[in-house]
Amino acid sequence: MNMDYTQLILLFFAIGVIAFLYSSVGHAGASGYIATMTLFGIAPTAIRPTALVLNILVASIGAFQFWRAGHFSWKLFWPFALLSIPAAYLGGYLQPSASVLRILIGIVLLFSAARLIFRRSDPPQTFPPSRPLAVSVGAGLGFLAGLTGTGGGIFLTPLLLFCRWAHIRQAAAVSALFIWVNSIAGLVGYFTKVHSIPSLGLILATAAIIGGAFGSHLGSRRFAVRVISLCLATVLLIAGTKLIFTR
Repeated sequence: MNMDYTQLILLFFAIGVIAFLYSSVGHAGASGYIATMTLFGIAPTAIRPTALVLNILVASIGAFQFWRAGHFSWKLFWPFALLSIPAAYLGGYLQPSASVLRILIGIVLLFSAARLIFRRSDPPQTFPPSRPLAVSVGAGLGFLAGLTGTGGGIFLTPLLLFCRWAHIRQAAAVSALFIWVNSIAGLVGYFTKVHSIPSLGLILATAAIIGGAFGSHLGSRRFAVRVISLCLATVLLIAGTKLIFTR
């Protein structure tokens, strides 16, 4: 990692802001970390494990906050998580080429941007999915989570809302723990294959913890998220496009 102290300080501050913003809307921030590190020129092979480390830290804080507030549903969570954990491990174990990884991460970022722009309101009624469907969806999201360095929540939350499987805060609570377990599985899979984790994750951990703690606290008090979502979507669009269409 060729970065001077000024760049490292700026990256440290940016990660803290991303953790704050994402945790305030119920996410751990993996797509935001990926976008930020991409804009700072971090190597794609170092981005994925670093994002997973930061995701684990922030998701643990968010999951606790939402559980304490009484929004978590074990009945809704476990079918999605059942096969997502081994699938995330497999995704983290696989090491695609740098060009393939850039395209995959770019697609994740663009999807995440669209999710932030077209954020849905709370559904008036919810209808929990069948267990076979939830298990299948969870497996697919877990694999994608481990492969791309995200926790999968950026996909699970909009799916829960779009399909009217959960209310917004319940979806956020379920997604927070889903992100946490899959980020751990993905990181373990990565470590099993590579036997090392970039030191950048440890350097940025403090920023993520501080930002995540403040963000999740304010998010539990109905912090306004529309402007934040649009700002984050702009960053994700820029970074995703940069990854997909540059050599």
